[in-house]
Amino acid sequence: MEKSCSLLVHFDKGTPALANEIKEALEGHDDLAKVEAMQKAIMLLRNGETLPQLFITIVRYVLPSEDHTVQKLLLLYLEIIDKTDSKGKVLPEMILICQNLLNNLQHPNEYIRGVTLRFLCRLSEVEIIEPLIPSVLQNLEHRHPFIRKNAILAVMSIYKLPHGQHLLVDAPEMIEKVLETEQDSSVKRNAFLMLFNCAQERAVTYLLTHVDRVAGWGDILQMVVLELIRKVCRTNKGEKGKYMKIIISLLDAPSAAVTYECAGTLVSLSSAHTAISEAAKTYCQLLLSQSDNNVKLIVLDRLNELKSAHKDIMIGMIMDVLRALSTPNHDVRGKALDIVLDLITPRNVNEVVLTLKKEVVKTQGSGLEKNAEYRQMLIQAIHTCAIKFPEIASTVVHLLMDFLGDRNVASAMDVVVFVREIIETNPKLRVSIVTRLLDTFYQIWSARVCSCALWIIGEYCLSLSEVETGIETIKHCLGEMPFYSASEEGEATDSSKKTEQANSITASSRRPAILADGTYATQSAALETTFSAPTATQGSLTTLYLRSLILAGDFFLGAVVACMLTKLVLRLQDVQPSSSEVNKTKCSVLLILVSMVQYGQSSVLPHPIDSDSYDRIVLCIRLLCNTGDEVRKIWLESCRESFAKMLSDKQLRESEEIKAKTQASHSQPDDLIDFYHLKSRRGMSQLELEDEVQDDLRRATGAFTKETDDANKLNRILQLSGFSDPVYAEAYVTVHHYDIVLDVTVINRTKATLQNLCLELATMGDLKLVDRPQNYTLAPESSKQIKANIKVSSTETGVIFGNIVYETSKVLDRIVVVLNDIHIDIMDYISPAVCSDAAFRTMWAEFEWENKVAVNTTIEDEKEFLNHIISSTNMKCLTAPAALDGECGFLAANLYAKSVFGEDALVNASVEKQGDGKLSGYIRIRSKTQGIALSLGDKITLKQKGSS
Repeated sequence: MEKSCSLLVHFDKGTPALANEIKEALEGHDDLAKVEAMQKAIMLLRNGETLPQLFITIVRYVLPSEDHTVQKLLLLYLEIIDKTDSKGKVLPEMILICQNLLNNLQHPNEYIRGVTLRFLCRLSEVEIIEPLIPSVLQNLEHRHPFIRKNAILAVMSIYKLPHGQHLLVDAPEMIEKVLETEQDSSVKRNAFLMLFNCAQERAVTYLLTHVDRVAGWGDILQMVVLELIRKVCRTNKGEKGKYMKIIISLLDAPSAAVTYECAGTLVSLSSAHTAISEAAKTYCQLLLSQSDNNVKLIVLDRLNELKSAHKDIMIGMIMDVLRALSTPNHDVRGKALDIVLDLITPRNVNEVVLTLKKEVVKTQGSGLEKNAEYRQMLIQAIHTCAIKFPEIASTVVHLLMDFLGDRNVASAMDVVVFVREIIETNPKLRVSIVTRLLDTFYQIWSARVCSCALWIIGEYCLSLSEVETGIETIKHCLGEMPFYSASEEGEATDSSKKTEQANSITASSRRPAILADGTYATQSAALETTFSAPTATQGSLTTLYLRSLILAGDFFLGAVVACMLTKLVLRLQDVQPSSSEVNKTKCSVLLILVSMVQYGQSSVLPHPIDSDSYDRIVLCIRLLCNTGDEVRKIWLESCRESFAKMLSDKQLRESEEIKAKTQASHSQPDDLIDFYHLKSRRGMSQLELEDEVQDDLRRATGAFTKETDDANKLNRILQLSGFSDPVYAEAYVTVHHYDIVLDVTVINRTKATLQNLCLELATMGDLKLVDRPQNYTLAPESSKQIKANIKVSSTETGVIFGNIVYETSKVLDRIVVVLNDIHIDIMDYISPAVCSDAAFRTMWAEFEWENKVAVNTTIEDEKEFLNHIISSTNMKCLTAPAALDGECGFLAANLYAKSVFGEDALVNASVEKQGDGKLSGYIRIRSKTQGIALSLGDKITLKQKGSS
């Protein structure tokens, strides 16, 4: 077992020659060299070296030193070294140390006296301390408070020793007298602390005698008073009333630490409405008054705990918590918003949303990246409010639609997803939302946002005016057709002309140009100007972002445009009585679609249109030329019905998760309580009585768990050596969150005694061996249990390997038995987790490590294969069950898990059933670190072939 010490420093530079270097430096006259040598000696001692030859050198050359740093290191050295022999008796040479300590306690320098008194607090040898007690008591009356406060601590530590009360019989009385006459706050604090720990009744009497003065005491003494109150009230709950006056008076203390502890004491001692309200007010005041972000985060954690236990009280504090949004730190803002969103009620939702709207408007003035992140947080919060309380959606949706052209794509995506959900759940707002969306569509420059906005326009433009306006808006955003001319295609073959025209665009050119910043641009045929996102206008010319994106080669967006225009034309046939107008619009739309396909297949682009987008656009062209009733129903009704079903499934899953959380944390009020000692013994056999007792004992000792089941333990035993080896070894591996415990059984299978047997282990990966290997002596045919602890610092598949080394009397050389490797499974460190679809997509785009695993399995059902992957990888399926229904022969799902170290693991499974019934596809793993991606990929490769 490691020896205790007040300082622990890692040091791995020890060499055999280092001890001689330390000894030479200590024998010199240079204090700086002595300081460095003492530091090295202490580090070596803390890492297992003994250095017995240094003690006399230190006594001769270091004890007489007057340098304060040397003396401080000397006391640390004395704290570390062994002061007793194997039988527990104090070593004779410690007499020299006693004399030195006695001289230091009477030293004229206050610092030497003080640090020596502090050193006595860490001594437990009565033989060394007893001669020093008179000098310690003399220092209680020293003129300097630094010495008096350390002398009190020394008295307290001596009094708390096993035989300390016999050495200092009247110590509490002496300290109480000191407390009555002392004026220095730090000395009074230590004196009160001594009474608190050693004579609690005297401390309580002193406190109750000076109740009226507590508010004027120093903050460090007030902190000890609060600790005493908590301890007394826990042991005797009936005395809470005596101390409430003290706690309430300290709520207005000038020290923030005292008020924080006061609030925590109130919450721990009382659940009354008044006490909890005062504590919540105190936390809110600290939240606003403190500038340190760490303090704010701690206070928000306390408020979150209050929210869980006393939600009705915290609802009244919601506006005070919202004031934390004035802090520029995003962690503080995010935690405050999380608390507020759980406290929203129909009464305060309007006030909360009004505050959030004001914060959103504040972020408009500056284009800083931090403001964009904050705006995204606010938009998500408003989205949550609108979903919980649909009646306030009308007050925020139009404001948020101004941010569809936001520079921050994530923020704009949150807005358009919010609009998509509100327009489906609030039919009354559809007309105003569609009108507003068509007005602001020109500002959208992101392809992802544009795709979602186009879907909304295609699905919810229902009236004749809306359909016509929607078609005209898209036609205007696409510009003139075609996207390029035949002469430009011929010119594109000349590389020199193409380069020249890319750098200098004339008025007669419509080819996409590459600007200096790498973006694509297009222009009107009549003007010499270019544009690039996100500038909305240049002079009087409106920027055609939609055309720019298609000219840049985004044909997925082009396919979305084709589907949206097709839906609008189909709907126009229902709402427009004039067939000539319908045919005219249909022809203009067909021209757009054909131009898009023609542009995608031209030589102007370095990469032609992809096959998926091409097939989709061609399908739209065929559909416009010949439309059947069944197809019309699918395009105009089924899409929106699927979306409505997706929203209902999402709300159902969220409500079920909330119910599961609330039910998991509370017992039912009508659950029976089984009092074993009140049971009747008449109808119970002796065997049943013994089983009851054994169950109680196992529950009390924590052994009533599945992990300690014998069968499960046998499954986790790993064989380390062979049966023919002279030493047999096997290990039982217990994996905790941050460490691994190896319980190794070593058996001597020979007739000889094995000497200096040592289990040497080494690790590969982010594993670190904690214990130092020890030598053992193993009798013939006997066994030994050896434990080893290994720290884990990240989620990687690590390997532990090593060997057993021993000596025998017959063989002079050391014998080595190489052990089998122990592979640590990554599944022990990751657990299923949940995140939003937006967060999953954001992480998927940001994470740089990807591992692509091909599907190779004997399972023939895609859903069965997905469930097998989920169970094998400890992951949570984020894809809704409704989205996985049906028998289409194709399946795509997102899986998510989180490690104990906070690392994210993302998995996307895309599986397709082939004609022969086998499954094919890929499983992609992405993570921030390479270790998770590789380890999880290896696990999936190993487990995917079957259910075994």
